[in-house]
Amino acid sequence: MHLHGEIPLSARQVWSFIKLRVHNNLTPPMTRSKHMRHVGKHFWATSLLGLCLAFTASAQTLGDDQYKPSVGQSGKDVVWVPSPDQLIDKMLRTAQVTDKDLVYDLGAGDGKIAIAAALNHGARSVGIEYNPEMAALAQRNVERAGLKDKVRIIRGDIFVEDFSSATVVTLYLLPQLNLRLKPTLQKMKPGTRVVSNSFSMDDWTPDETIETDRGRGYFWIIPARVEGQWAVQLGGQSGQLRLQQKDQMFDGSLSLQGATHQVEKGRLRGSEFSFEYQRGDGSVAKVTGTVDAGRLQAQQQVLSASVPLTAQKQ
Repeated sequence: MHLHGEIPLSARQVWSFIKLRVHNNLTPPMTRSKHMRHVGKHFWATSLLGLCLAFTASAQTLGDDQYKPSVGQSGKDVVWVPSPDQLIDKMLRTAQVTDKDLVYDLGAGDGKIAIAAALNHGARSVGIEYNPEMAALAQRNVERAGLKDKVRIIRGDIFVEDFSSATVVTLYLLPQLNLRLKPTLQKMKPGTRVVSNSFSMDDWTPDETIETDRGRGYFWIIPARVEGQWAVQLGGQSGQLRLQQKDQMFDGSLSLQGATHQVEKGRLRGSEFSFEYQRGDGSVAKVTGTVDAGRLQAQQQVLSASVPLTAQKQ
């Protein structure tokens, strides 16, 4: 809604106009009864409030008539297909999104995922969308949902914008774009959750596969880095732990008292890890713990016996 040529009025300005007119007794003539003056004032206030609300609704839909995305339309490196609500819900639940999270949706489209994260899970969220018209639509959708204080839409390039502060990253991109993002994602803080609609990341095995009637998704937790050599202390014994890592999987060897044992079934889930090795007597030792700032803190379990294991990165 524009008044006075091309100068737009805000909802706040319209409401100020309402209050001024009511205050100045924009009512039927003073010759009427006190009751009629009250009814007249109420009538004008109600009418002008309706005008204010109509203006607000118009402001929120301005542009929808000029830009209506169509399924399959081309964009930068992608085509636009909206994510099914059922799959979005399960993706966000699999990632265990809460009000403590900051969710970044890469290739936000019309803003559905960013809005759902805020509306249904209380998270703060940011959508990055390259297409300026689509980004403007997403912003209007955010405003219609009443989420301007929790959701932000950025018109930008996902390979340029900084999303390193995210605790959850959502994707609906083509496989080659996922692979381009993989190095950036794996440098993020261990424990960051990544969830993708429809497309995996080649040989990066997902921690979980999400199945719904409306599609499939993939879920990863960014693993800590444990590859390299570690000085180990295990129940008063000193040794060496040498590890090789691929994504969230690792293996290697553990040397203790002149004997070398093969590390097997090594797996990371964020900063948490586990692995096994076979001891000289044939028993299997299971090790579980956490890694942080170049230090391992773990427990080794053999049958019912538990022994602390610590290690320092060399």
